[in-house]
Amino acid sequence: MDWLVTKIYYLGLMLLCISYPILRSFEKRLKFYKNWKQLGISILIMMLVFIPWDIVFTQLSIWSFNDKYILGTKLLYLPIEEWLFFIFVPYACVFIHEVLLYFFPINHQVSFIKKLNILLALILLTLGIVFFDKMYTSVCFTLCSGFLILFQRNSDIFLTSVYRTYLVSLIPFLIVNGILTGSITKEPIVIYNDFHITTLRILTIPIEDFIYCFLMLGLTIWIFESLKIKNKAHS
Repeated sequence: MDWLVTKIYYLGLMLLCISYPILRSFEKRLKFYKNWKQLGISILIMMLVFIPWDIVFTQLSIWSFNDKYILGTKLLYLPIEEWLFFIFVPYACVFIHEVLLYFFPINHQVSFIKKLNILLALILLTLGIVFFDKMYTSVCFTLCSGFLILFQRNSDIFLTSVYRTYLVSLIPFLIVNGILTGSITKEPIVIYNDFHITTLRILTIPIEDFIYCFLMLGLTIWIFESLKIKNKAHS
C-alpha cells in the first residue's frame, strides 16, 4: 500500500508497540514501574549479546533494512529504530510476563516442562548443525540450544512461566514481526538474505525469528527475575 511508504514507519511501529505497556506500567495493582531499574539492567545485558550480533549480521548482509521505512539515522551501522526495537519489545514482553504472573499465578509444578525444555534444546542443536551453512539458522538455533541447557537449572514453575509468556507474546509478535517482514507493505522493513535462512516462513516471518524471539525474551526475563529476587533479599 503506497500510503504506508513513509520514513517514520519503523519508528511508528515501535512507538505503538511500547505505548500500552508504558501507560499500564502505573496501574495501581501491578505497579510495574517499580521494577524499571531491574528491567533496565536486564535489557542492557540482553543488548550486550544481541546488538553485536545484529551489527555483525548487518555487516555481512545476512539481513538489511529498507531505507524507505526508516529515518536514516544510524548508530554502529544499525538504524536508530533497530536500537529501539531491543528496548521496546523486551519491555513489552516482560510487561506481559508480569501481568500473567499477577493475574494468573502458577502454583503447581508442570512435571513435563523440563523434559520438553531439554528436548527442544537437543532439537535446536541438531538443526543448528544440519543447517550449518545457513548462518542465521545455525547461529540462532545453536545459541538458543545452549541457553535452554542453562535454563534447565531453573525451577519447573519458572520454566513454565517463561514458556507461557512466550506463547502469549506470539500474538503481538505475529503482528509486529509480520509488519516488519512485509505482511501489509509491498516491501519488508527488514530484508533477509535467503542464502542464510531456511526460507521456511510462517506468514511472512522466517522460522528463525520465532527462536530468536524466545532467546531474547527468555534471557531478559531470566535476568529480570534474578534481579528482583536479589533486590527483595536486600530489602
